[in-house]
Amino acid sequence: MFTRKVPHSPKSDSERRRYPRVKTKVPVDLHCPGSAPMRTSTDELGLCGCYIETMFTIDIGTNLDLVFSLKGGPIRAKGIVATKYPQVGNGIDFIEMDPEDRLKLSESILDLEQHQK
Repeated sequence: MFTRKVPHSPKSDSERRRYPRVKTKVPVDLHCPGSAPMRTSTDELGLCGCYIETMFTIDIGTNLDLVFSLKGGPIRAKGIVATKYPQVGNGIDFIEMDPEDRLKLSESILDLEQHQK
């Protein structure tokens, strides 16, 4: 059986985050300046950020345009890469999102949390 190890900081996830993330696979299109668009999926999703799975990680500090494909329709956000784990993925903080998209994201996260219980 294959397991992956992701380095953790001494703080727990709940101590580091203002808003919890839900473990879910959501398709996302990433657009980095000067690079071809990339399609991947989330591993976790929250109101202020997400964790994406990608073999070819993106450098910390890179600005991104993201489009999430959720049941309620596409949600757009601008983000910045906060963490990088080679051959595993990236943590992304959202730095800009329209209020309507943030509301749709909040509703989607609540729906996902309810279905996981």
